[in-house]
Amino acid sequence: MTLQSTDVSALLARWETERPADEAIRFEGVTRTWAELADRVRRVAGALRAAGLVPGDRVAVLDLNHPSCLELTLACAQIGTANAVVNFRLAPPEIVYVINDAKARILFVGPEFAGAVAGVRDKLPGVERVIHVGGEQDEYEAWLAAQEPDPQVHPSRPDDCFVQLYTSGTTGFPKGAMLTHRGMLAHSANVAEDFELSPSDVVQVAMPLFHVGGTSYALLALYGGARMVMARTPDPAAVLDMLERERITHTFLVPALMAAMTQVPGAAERDFSSLRALSYGASPMPLPVMRACLELFPDRMHQVYGMTEACGVVSSLGPQDHSDPAVAHRLISAGTPIHGVQIEIRDPGTGEALPTGEPGEIWVRTEQLMAGYFGKSDATAAAITLDGWLRSGDGGHMDADGYIYVTDRIKDMIISGGENIYPAEIERVLAEHPSVADVAVIGVPDERWGEVPKAVVVAAPGQTVDEAALLAYCRENLASFKCPKSVDVLDELPRNPTGKILKKDLRKPYWEGRDRTVV
Repeated sequence: MTLQSTDVSALLARWETERPADEAIRFEGVTRTWAELADRVRRVAGALRAAGLVPGDRVAVLDLNHPSCLELTLACAQIGTANAVVNFRLAPPEIVYVINDAKARILFVGPEFAGAVAGVRDKLPGVERVIHVGGEQDEYEAWLAAQEPDPQVHPSRPDDCFVQLYTSGTTGFPKGAMLTHRGMLAHSANVAEDFELSPSDVVQVAMPLFHVGGTSYALLALYGGARMVMARTPDPAAVLDMLERERITHTFLVPALMAAMTQVPGAAERDFSSLRALSYGASPMPLPVMRACLELFPDRMHQVYGMTEACGVVSSLGPQDHSDPAVAHRLISAGTPIHGVQIEIRDPGTGEALPTGEPGEIWVRTEQLMAGYFGKSDATAAAITLDGWLRSGDGGHMDADGYIYVTDRIKDMIISGGENIYPAEIERVLAEHPSVADVAVIGVPDERWGEVPKAVVVAAPGQTVDEAALLAYCRENLASFKCPKSVDVLDELPRNPTGKILKKDLRKPYWEGRDRTVV
């Protein structure tokens, strides 16, 4: 299915015209048809205009998943404004930073976060009004109902931003990626083609809407005209129940959630026959978890690699590569570029293209790219080259068959005695050891080699980590120069609000007072 348009608003208009009475979205027992959804979006558009918002302005949403966030995103697309969706896992000072950075004029808040917002309200001088969504204090429905539907569509340009999602900020404050009509439409078209999405399908939106795995997946369903079923939170048992009950055909999940799903009692007895494409990504999947998931969801799994700056997915490893023993080595790859995406491996210092198999930085070129980081021209220039390549910051290589292997963030690479060591390679081995539940590998100072790998692990339930045994296990499975030289055991690893391990925090004690910059 293709849509000849450069404006996201045309998506909703199409399905309202062609299938007005068909179900568009379901959330916690409430359903909306395409006609009803379109009417609500036009009322939101009218309410935003009545509040004085003009093209280029921002609103912000701080909430768990709720259809109002999608309605606001679509209304912003209609009137030329943008919805900045805030990561609800952030600490209050970080929430304040994001809302102020976005220059949001109206803030929409779910009941779980009303108290937090009240506590920082005086630190949000640009917010003219706070509107509560859901719960006993709900103001959103009355605000929407008070407006007549506004049919006027702002003549947006393809590169106008209508939704702003913030990067995770492992090295500092988050940056607002300005996602555009062109980018989101290209992403939806490319993924819909590769994953064979059609109007007869049912898409589960379980990931948070502040992440591309939530918002971009919701817009993918809208692009394909598929029925969307939204979960407020990604609870393992509830997600499994929804997959079966709603006859879901397409979903995107993260490995940590999938690992928990495999442990839900009775999961293997459920009927997932309707499911055709289970995409997973956003973090590496340990091989033991992958094996369990392949048993639960055979011939359905797609590993995807992507980034906020590219509206989501840029490469995919399909079901055949998951199940064919002859290419088992590909299970640790990120697959091949999806339709409409170019990927090259470049020298991170010179920007020169590197030969097949040689490690470097992953560069991406596609119409899916963001317009830039909001209010940060220097960061934008550092990320996107003049000829349109996005520097991902990820290290990796491409094999002779075009499969991409993501090794690590460039900044996490360890250089020991002139050898480049990628922690992810070591982490994959350590994750297989029965005594290890969680693992991160960092570089620490060494007088002889400059730096050497150190493993930081969390013990599996009921297990005790034996440092000598773990190091011996590494020597059996890794080249000697890659093996950690020491092991630390922690109760838990530090993570940012999106679940990424904060290696900078793990490295900091070892590098204080030295020349290396810890980022």
